[in-house]
Amino acid sequence: MESTIEKVKCLIIGSGPAGYTAAIYASRANMNPVLYQGSQPGGQLTTTNEVENFPGNPEGITGPQMMIQLMEQAQRFGTDVRDGWVNKVDFSGPVHKVWIQDNKEIHCETVIISTGASAKYLNIPSEQHYLKMGGGVSACAVCDGFFYRNQEVVIVGAGDSACEEAHYLSKLCKKVTMLVRSEQFRASKIMAERVRKTENITILLNTETVEVLGDGQVVTGVKALNKTNNETFEIPATGFFVAIGHTPNTAIFKDYLSLDETGYIIPTPGTSKTNVAGVFVAGDAADHVYRQAITAAGTGCMAALDAERYLASLE
Repeated sequence: MESTIEKVKCLIIGSGPAGYTAAIYASRANMNPVLYQGSQPGGQLTTTNEVENFPGNPEGITGPQMMIQLMEQAQRFGTDVRDGWVNKVDFSGPVHKVWIQDNKEIHCETVIISTGASAKYLNIPSEQHYLKMGGGVSACAVCDGFFYRNQEVVIVGAGDSACEEAHYLSKLCKKVTMLVRSEQFRASKIMAERVRKTENITILLNTETVEVLGDGQVVTGVKALNKTNNETFEIPATGFFVAIGHTPNTAIFKDYLSLDETGYIIPTPGTSKTNVAGVFVAGDAADHVYRQAITAAGTGCMAALDAERYLASLE
């Protein structure tokens, strides 16, 4: 550990739309923010080829381009953007202590957490290949469904979010095939009934994904296994959506912050404030409902404003 401790007025943990927006607002308020980008600089959007639903980009923009622009905007106002990630915190006392990869200790007057959430995938090689290629694998129907208008897609999942995303896709796509590994949905009855009543959704129970098929660049279908008769079959599809949940990147905060049963940070309603004074949350680390770039950016703004008001109250 370094012998000197750095003192920071505002530390932002994590990048992405939430972190960079918080940085823009905090730097314009002369809070001299320091932002650590985390293990995935730019967050989930860096794996998104086209972002067409973020206001102000009429021609669309790629996820990586958008993150570079947000970072450069934050830097223009004076944000100190750094490589590295936080692996330990101590919010037990009046000083918020944060460690960067075990070898640097920072004492912070305010902390904004924008560590996001990671989508769960099946982690089969073909799925990961086409996810990296940007050629037809997605974990967000609202983000990417538009690209599959009048096409046939497959969605994997059995919970409320899977049913909700399948129903959303059904309004855009010619056909939606839903693969459910077990004999029944985990979703609430009302959500399960909604997809059952939707004409262009085909539900295959006791079915799991074997392989995502394609030409090396884009998805052309899915090979699935009928677990009842142990037979494999192919489903034509240009899109493969995975809706098996997200894991919020909040484990290092669990000893100090109030989390829900799945690990999302619980803010004071209508604010970005956590249960620890001077610690704020923005983006998907606290949002298991919307999970959009625009909502993350909005809460990044809230967190910076709340942090500024907190600092003002101490003067």
